[in-house]
Amino acid sequence: MTRPLKIMLVAAEASGDALGAGLARALKGRLGDQVAFVGVGGPRMAAEGVATPFDIAELSILGWIEGLRAYGTVKRRVQETAALAKRERPDAVVLIDSWGFTIRVAKAIRAARPNVPLIKYVGPQVWASRQGRARTLAGAVDHLLALYAFDAPWFEREGLATTVVGSSALHVNMDEANGAAFRVRRGIAEAARLLLVLPGSRPSEIRRMTPVYEETIRKLKTVDPRLEVAVVAAGTVAEDVAGRVAAWPFRVHLVDEAEKYDAMRAATAALATSGTVSTELALAGAPMVIAYKIDGLSYQLMKRMVTARHITLFNVAADDRIAPEFIQHEATPALLAAAVGRLLTDPAAAGEQARRQMAALDLMGRGGPDPSELAADAVLRVIAEKTGR
Repeated sequence: MTRPLKIMLVAAEASGDALGAGLARALKGRLGDQVAFVGVGGPRMAAEGVATPFDIAELSILGWIEGLRAYGTVKRRVQETAALAKRERPDAVVLIDSWGFTIRVAKAIRAARPNVPLIKYVGPQVWASRQGRARTLAGAVDHLLALYAFDAPWFEREGLATTVVGSSALHVNMDEANGAAFRVRRGIAEAARLLLVLPGSRPSEIRRMTPVYEETIRKLKTVDPRLEVAVVAAGTVAEDVAGRVAAWPFRVHLVDEAEKYDAMRAATAALATSGTVSTELALAGAPMVIAYKIDGLSYQLMKRMVTARHITLFNVAADDRIAPEFIQHEATPALLAAAVGRLLTDPAAAGEQARRQMAALDLMGRGGPDPSELAADAVLRVIAEKTGR
């Protein structure tokens, strides 16, 4: 009897943890006890049997300045991850999202184990900036699992074999999400306006965005004191969010991951830090305003490189500013309150934005096959091609 396949999965933040968990489930669905996992991840991957040697929260780094401050930590964790690969000798390594960390891990593992297949799950957004990363990735890994069709040509031009698997965020089953039940559980009247705030999943996002959102809500509640507010606390930063929100001078409904989709369905409008949640909100039919800030120096450096007109993926797919975006110096409480206030008080505008958001998701591949299943197929295919197993 042949030994089980051993697959190493490496994720460094909450979104990658979710992708890794989905991939692990799909692989177990195919192979049962003939697959085993090692790697680095968060609580979702741990629940699927991927034990992690360290807390990935310390790797949720955004911007050049934070990257420089965390350089020693990142370097140490890269070495530990490469050592794990050398010790465990997996049949393949899947490196999930988190460009800065995973590209270093790819190079370190390649040096330690030159023949192990390396698969990148989610490529850098070279259509937005730093197109040279496509060539860097092509030289570091054997295969790319891309989320969107518009990703693939950038990497295939550099000779990197690419499989488009789609985004798991497009396949969230909102049919079971119950907004009415959420309102009943929280004592929110059916006709009450409910603002859902999603501050992010990285510690730096929480630190930077929650003060802005607090003041934004304060302005909105000055106009409408009866406005209900719910805040989502993502798993990796839940304690931090809860502690900050507890100090806000108005009532807030704190929402955990288990209730997140119910809350999205219940929301009149949403205010979100840019990320995967924008796609989930659109699927739930929630009109939204997007905000984002990084440290000032990183922004000045990034501004010179970014060529994309939008940062929200369904805006990119539609090539249109469907959901308002407020980036860096534009992400002020006054501007955010005005944009959110329009969605809260103008049902026609909110409904039209929700409809256009959903249409843009169709351009991104909504309704296609399960991405985790396609990713599992691709991983097994690469292993078979590279190792004969």
